[in-house]
Amino acid sequence: MKKFMDEDFLLDNEIAINLYKVAKEMPIIDYHCHLEARDIYEDLKFDSITQLWLGGDHYKWRLMRANGIEEKYITGEASDLEKFKAWAKTLAKAIGNPLYHFSHLELQRYFDIAEPLTENNAEEIFNKCNQRFMAYSARKLIIDSKVRLLCTTDDPTSDLHYHELLKDSDFETVVLPAFRPDKALNISKPGFKEYLLQLGEVGGREIKDLDSLKSVLKERITFFDQHGCRTADHGLDYVAYNPGTEAEVDIILKKALNGETISIIENDKYIHHLMLFLADEYHKLGWVMQLHYGCLRNNNVEMFKKLGPDTGFDAINTETSSAKLLAFLGSIKQLPKTILYSLNPTDNASIVTAIACFQNNECKAKMQQGSAWWFNDTKQGIIDQLSTLAAGGLLANFVGMLTDSRSFISYARHEYFRRILCNLIGTWVNNGEYSNDQEMLETIIKDICFENVKSYFGFDEYL
Repeated sequence: MKKFMDEDFLLDNEIAINLYKVAKEMPIIDYHCHLEARDIYEDLKFDSITQLWLGGDHYKWRLMRANGIEEKYITGEASDLEKFKAWAKTLAKAIGNPLYHFSHLELQRYFDIAEPLTENNAEEIFNKCNQRFMAYSARKLIIDSKVRLLCTTDDPTSDLHYHELLKDSDFETVVLPAFRPDKALNISKPGFKEYLLQLGEVGGREIKDLDSLKSVLKERITFFDQHGCRTADHGLDYVAYNPGTEAEVDIILKKALNGETISIIENDKYIHHLMLFLADEYHKLGWVMQLHYGCLRNNNVEMFKKLGPDTGFDAINTETSSAKLLAFLGSIKQLPKTILYSLNPTDNASIVTAIACFQNNECKAKMQQGSAWWFNDTKQGIIDQLSTLAAGGLLANFVGMLTDSRSFISYARHEYFRRILCNLIGTWVNNGEYSNDQEMLETIIKDICFENVKSYFGFDEYL
């Protein structure tokens, strides 16, 4: 029997163990995360492990609710120690869940705690972690994780002030913005009209029609590009495909600005049209377009009213069909480099076949399937994504892992991914399914962990 999460954790053969020695030394480029540039610049300090672990982690909140934990110990008024004990009680039951692995990797890597966390030792581990936090801050955690470059997620209205300050600081990790125009796309959602008013104020003119909206967005894209932005990310409920003329979409936008109800057909025509415009702008600048889709959000209405969004009540949306995805991609005149992430794991094979339809010689692997995302960021989910991509494309050209996280210690997930990657490839070699060419194998590992993402996003100038 193997020891609990030891140095060979998830590595089942000698080839995998040797490959991980290579992967372990590679630095990290986190090309999509939700860290705040202000927190990084101000070098945020943490009061306790609870603040870092449970302050906004709806992954953990979902498990605690499944364990019958009262809400006061999750998002309520309970003390940090009480919340930590409630999480420890839940974690001990999380056999087979990636949070069990993530939590213990974080304890090992950042706090030198190798023993399993349980309800019995929770207070002792709580105190050990808090004592260790005296030496930690946001910047130190990033540096200790060997993060060379990270991309935050930023609304078009952002002045990118803290990115400017970070650029002029002595912080050695490069922090770049990523453009996230979701609020400008969400024409049917509450707050759309108010958001366009805010966007117009930032752009120096009133947004009263489609032309003025496009003009402001184009200027904001240019502003972001001048601040080093190399990617735009979009969180879509589903991929919309419903072609509409400029005049039609202009009328739809004006209806929304007048407070009129927008139909589903009108919603899809607006989003489709604006995404075509945005994709064209991204292509001109050489940006990478990331599409995250397939989430059905805020399904527990009562809890949404109490706690708001991003509190653990989201689920998989199955609405996007491969036909809609392919039609949307095919309608873009100048398709930028694109990464597709679906929250629906049954979409793996269809995405791999879809991206093959639009590869060209603009760059290596212009079209990418994104890493296993959100509910799929599990051992099996990562294996499935890697295996499907390998079977239908070129795994060696994959841009690899990202955190998609608000936590400064979630970089342990890169280790988790790299261990699974090395074991999967090592197993294929061990089974005689790929040649035991050490030089080529090491190149593949280095490329997936670091080199591919560096060249794909154009980060070479920073690294």
